[in-house]
Amino acid sequence: MTALSILDLVRVSESTDARGALDNARDLAAHAEGWGYRRFWVAEHHNAPGIASAATSLVIAHIAAGTKTIRVGSGGIMLPNHAPYIIAEQFGTLARLFPGRIDLGLGRAPGTDQMTVRALRRSPENAENFPNDVLELQAYFAPAVPGQRLQAVPAAGTEMPLWILGSSTFGAVLAAELGLPYAFASHFAPAQLMPALALYRERFKPSEQLAEPYAMAGLNIVAADTDAEAHRLATTQLMSFADIFRGARGLSQPPIDDIETYWTPQEKAQASQMLARRIVGAPDTVRAGMAAFVAETGVDELIIVSDVYDHSARLRSFELIAAAQQ
Repeated sequence: MTALSILDLVRVSESTDARGALDNARDLAAHAEGWGYRRFWVAEHHNAPGIASAATSLVIAHIAAGTKTIRVGSGGIMLPNHAPYIIAEQFGTLARLFPGRIDLGLGRAPGTDQMTVRALRRSPENAENFPNDVLELQAYFAPAVPGQRLQAVPAAGTEMPLWILGSSTFGAVLAAELGLPYAFASHFAPAQLMPALALYRERFKPSEQLAEPYAMAGLNIVAADTDAEAHRLATTQLMSFADIFRGARGLSQPPIDDIETYWTPQEKAQASQMLARRIVGAPDTVRAGMAAFVAETGVDELIIVSDVYDHSARLRSFELIAAAQQ
């Protein structure tokens, strides 16, 4: 059976402030643990009023402290924004606090706009150093050797499992070369999903961390007791995409009855391309959609985004998704 995981956006909504969003994420993770989800990831996004996971390692600590067994991690840390040494210290600390439960997913994009990149005091050219930064980070998590003068304390010896994240073939080739698991962002950039998976599997080289290729894909799913209700709940995400196209990254909004009154034909076309892989519906619809996606892609794991406004409805969505997979 294909493993299921969660990518949570830690959404700040019109009815929930940042603290509420963080506590809702922790509550969702606790429920997900009982429903059989394998891992719970949050992502680094900056200058986004509607997303509360910018300080990603702190958010991971908050969620891990409220759970017992589910793996918690980053989907991902945008490594060009940081010195690898600092990330090693942060995630080495998480590994010591929650042994065997932390994942470090790494992305090459800034996760924000260029103005914010400048505020982070990082150069846009840092993305070109991404492969070397991954290797440097990997070295910090290896056991220290006698005479080693530079250590990322307390990371050394934790052997933190690394993932490469991507939305193009670049990440697939890098993950294959380094022998690392690969997660493709098909929940917002599905166009190169199949070529990227093919390249990853063809070029994979075994490593100490991973003997065979292991691929995960992002998938938007909104589940409810009826197809009609699921489609209504899904308008929250559709409105957020329309707002992004307008340059207005606001708070998560409650669902509406008719999305056609909200967006323009051009915005609808853009969103339809980015969300081409989404599944919306009642349990039978979700079950069939997931089965078809796995059959087509052969992925080892699905990481689900269920961008639903109301917390109780979002819990219900993830509960139905887990039941549909059983």
